[in-house]
Amino acid sequence: MPEPIARWWARRQWSRGTDVPYEVGRFREAWASFPVLIRQYRPEFNGGVVLTQIPPAADVWLTWLCDAGHLVVATPDEQRSRPGRERRRSSWCPDCTELARPRTPSLPMAATVRLPGDSPLVTGPVEQPSGGSTRGRELEATWANRRSTAGASGGRPVRSRAPRASPGLCRATPDLPPGEPFVSSCAPPPASAVEAQLRADLTERLEFTPGQNAVRLGKPFFDHVEAWPDIVLPELRVAIEYDSTGRHGLEHVGKREDADRRKDRALRGVGWEVVRVRTGKLPALGPYDLQVGGLGRTTVPLLLDRLREIRGDLLVDAWLRR
Repeated sequence: MPEPIARWWARRQWSRGTDVPYEVGRFREAWASFPVLIRQYRPEFNGGVVLTQIPPAADVWLTWLCDAGHLVVATPDEQRSRPGRERRRSSWCPDCTELARPRTPSLPMAATVRLPGDSPLVTGPVEQPSGGSTRGRELEATWANRRSTAGASGGRPVRSRAPRASPGLCRATPDLPPGEPFVSSCAPPPASAVEAQLRADLTERLEFTPGQNAVRLGKPFFDHVEAWPDIVLPELRVAIEYDSTGRHGLEHVGKREDADRRKDRALRGVGWEVVRVRTGKLPALGPYDLQVGGLGRTTVPLLLDRLREIRGDLLVDAWLRR
């Protein structure tokens, strides 16, 4: 299991009995054939340890800065095993890969048909009118409008425009004042068992309305006018997020960190405060964030102390379970 650079370096110092377990340049030859990785490695993001002090087989999380400016967390083996030994400008980066992915919109199937009476060609979705149904009458009106438009154009081809894709707003979002918590049918399920465990541990110590999983925003956030924190505390108007780098060390870093900051600003803009429980090497993003090694016995007590800092001892202690 990979571990953060600080923990790995400290363990090597202890096992080798020296402050510098690997001298600078020790593994220079092993990294020499990866010039782009040498350029993208940043000691300032890795506890001051330089790349030539790290064995290529070390099971450790390292932070790299790609040519486009994205921070990437990956092990030496992951970086060295990407396609292309020379690691040119096309070297792997999850954010660059996402930006380069083609985003062709999905349009309805279209066909070319000829209207009655040798009228001009009209391109559009083909659907047969159905008798006297409401949908059939709508289609008949559409065909009539196209015929009249074609006649008025003096025989010039008339083409129907493809419908614009509507914004991805959740149609089930209730019309509530900004800042109101509610139960959203659009919210994704919990991303990990650790989030569920944190929610359960907090529920043992603090009373709050269960089930609410969204907060109404004042303006769209990623095409939604609602935010979905990991834990919603309606009585305190505090949102709690549990952040880790994930199995591959790519979560909540780089562009994903920017999205976290935008989400925090959106919630604070409607009167809420955010507490992020940040694990591993993830830095704090806000004034009340917790930096912990993982979910443990001290996590909830530290979280309650943060809630007291935000809303005061009197209010928070009033909701504690006796």
